[in-house]
Amino acid sequence: MAGSGWVLVFLKRRRLGKLFPTRWSAAVFLAYMILFINQGILVTASRKADNTYPYNTVTVVMITEIFKLMVASMIYVKDNSFQEVLRVIAKDKKVLLLYLVPASLYCLYNNLQFVNLAVYDPTTYYLLLQFRVVTTGIVFQVLFKKTLSRMQWLSLLLLTIGCIVKQIKHDTHMRDVVSFGGQSLSLHLNANLLHILLQVFCSCFAGVYTEFLLKGEKTSHVPLMMQNVFMYLDSIICNMCVLAYTGDLLSAFTTESINSILQPTVILVTLNQTAIGIITSLFLKSLNSILKTFASALELMFTAVLCWYIFGIPVDVFTFIAIVIVCLATFLYSLNPVVNPGPSTRQTKDSDTTLASKQNGVGV
Repeated sequence: MAGSGWVLVFLKRRRLGKLFPTRWSAAVFLAYMILFINQGILVTASRKADNTYPYNTVTVVMITEIFKLMVASMIYVKDNSFQEVLRVIAKDKKVLLLYLVPASLYCLYNNLQFVNLAVYDPTTYYLLLQFRVVTTGIVFQVLFKKTLSRMQWLSLLLLTIGCIVKQIKHDTHMRDVVSFGGQSLSLHLNANLLHILLQVFCSCFAGVYTEFLLKGEKTSHVPLMMQNVFMYLDSIICNMCVLAYTGDLLSAFTTESINSILQPTVILVTLNQTAIGIITSLFLKSLNSILKTFASALELMFTAVLCWYIFGIPVDVFTFIAIVIVCLATFLYSLNPVVNPGPSTRQTKDSDTTLASKQNGVGV
């Protein structure tokens, strides 16, 4: 019995070692989960009783991007000069333009987060977002020419089934509401589902495309934090465009609007989202997009429990079954994780080690 126990411990360590090559990557994974769990709860807590927000959500997203830009710049300037930042921006304008694609997608994703959390509770919201795994798997396979195994596809399929189980309960509830509300509410339901699917699309393509840039040959010469600077500069521009399109560009920065943002919960939302931006780039550099997706899946258990404790949101049978299926899918994935070290294994490992020694404690 003792011998078999040691074997199990060895296998678990070997499996975890395959998932997380270094302690740094495991720390990034854990921090990523904690921050995303916090975000759903904090955004929900910032709503009013009628599920609307007492502040301009686009302004909050843009201020978050400004904070991210400041953090990334300070981290880079710690070992370089500010003139070096300007020199890299001037030299690598093409990389700055390349980051407009994921920046615009993340801009839409971050704003849709507030829209969807005004309709769904955090547990349902995170469950429905798991529809992105199949799309992520396909895009990951096409871009990186990495064929997924049958076990990996099975885990992706199970994860999707778990989301469908949860949605069955939500749709049943909404049909009951629609029967009393009429046709207009039915159209509203379709809009909500469209918003979720659009956010799924943004999450999938932005995550994989960002990983493609971080590990690609065209951008590998640019330091990670400078790539973050490019991303956040583009994101600020995108959010400014959204404010201009909605006609809130001037009103978003009035005294009344700023005061509504300077509330404790809203400040926590902004700071937590800032940390998410930094830790996501470290996640994609150290790990990969599919493991990032499954990290989001693991958040479901903790989110369900915390939402029940904080907001009194019940964990019904459908939610419980969905979470069990998602956890099973996560376990199956851990048996055969996707490994994608990038264009140069040795170079990437060296850069990750250097990054870990420089950034340890900053991103987390």
